[in-house]
Amino acid sequence: CRRCMQCDAKFDFLTRKHHCRRCGKCFCDRCCSQKVPLRRMCFVDPVRQCAECALVSLKEAEFYDKQLKVLLSGATFLVTFGNSEKPETMICRLSNNQRYLFLDGDSHYEIEIVHISTVQLLTEGFPPGEKDIHAYTSLLGSQPASEGGNARATGMFLQYTVPETEGVTQLKLTAVEDANVGRRQAVAWLVAMHKAAKLLYESRDQ
Repeated sequence: CRRCMQCDAKFDFLTRKHHCRRCGKCFCDRCCSQKVPLRRMCFVDPVRQCAECALVSLKEAEFYDKQLKVLLSGATFLVTFGNSEKPETMICRLSNNQRYLFLDGDSHYEIEIVHISTVQLLTEGFPPGEKDIHAYTSLLGSQPASEGGNARATGMFLQYTVPETEGVTQLKLTAVEDANVGRRQAVAWLVAMHKAAKLLYESRDQ
């Protein structure tokens, strides 16, 4: 690589070559000067990254410091599987190895994260129907839509595939309607899950 892959500056004795620890591309010092933590690649100390990668890594660092704890702690939801009309009260949480969603109630379900194809966040203030799905993120690559300002999350649709079966399974999580800490914890969990989905989308090519 003889030139910076961002500004096209030619590398020489004064303009030294650096590589971004996240994407591996070559840059000059000006285009690759930020040092940011990169936990997903097991760097203990902050490392040199290009501006584009540094932005994603900063969001990831915030997720590890804040949202991950919420997802691991879990929250209580009314869970509706498929077309069932009877929801079940369950605790939904992320597994310690961050590979599965655990749903525990009268029964136990484990959903592998890599098999989740779609996350749809439901927010209040919209009539039933398509406008219920006020924010949308697809883990497989569809562009996320607007998050809609300060609208409060009320639930979430998840679509996922089950190994060795055909078709897609859907479930709906609904925050329990009460004024205690359980509702606040459920809303915080939904927001954290939505941010996790966005991070997966933004970093899938990095």
